[in-house]
Amino acid sequence: MEYLIGAVLGVAVGVFARLSEFDRDRAFYPTVMIVIASYYSLFAVMGASRDSTLGIEIAIGLVFSVFAVLGFKKNMWLVAAAIAGHGVFDFFVHHALVTNPGMPVWWPGFCGTIDIVLGGWLAICLWRAPTERQQGKS
Repeated sequence: MEYLIGAVLGVAVGVFARLSEFDRDRAFYPTVMIVIASYYSLFAVMGASRDSTLGIEIAIGLVFSVFAVLGFKKNMWLVAAAIAGHGVFDFFVHHALVTNPGMPVWWPGFCGTIDIVLGGWLAICLWRAPTERQQGKS
């Protein structure tokens, strides 16, 4: 069920961004990426982690945040790749790197799905958009 909800919400966020015209601002999707990257740190705090969990989650979040900033500054395709890449990370990598006691069991499936759908949505928007918008010239 988390996959279905993630897919529906991924499309809903993309449609909302388009209809509200929030996505006309280059900062929208990079900001979304930074927020997405912060959730695991939030879960570590909620789980009252006393080991290195919070530090690992912060470091991972910083990597994705750096891609968001680089994408904002240089090329929005980096942002699309980071958002979708975070979904792949949710599905295949996160559990191998860290055990986060505050993370809900359903979270990786939900977050992975919404990330892949939203990253794909952004990629489609970029593919259809003028080159200037992709490369930070507008």
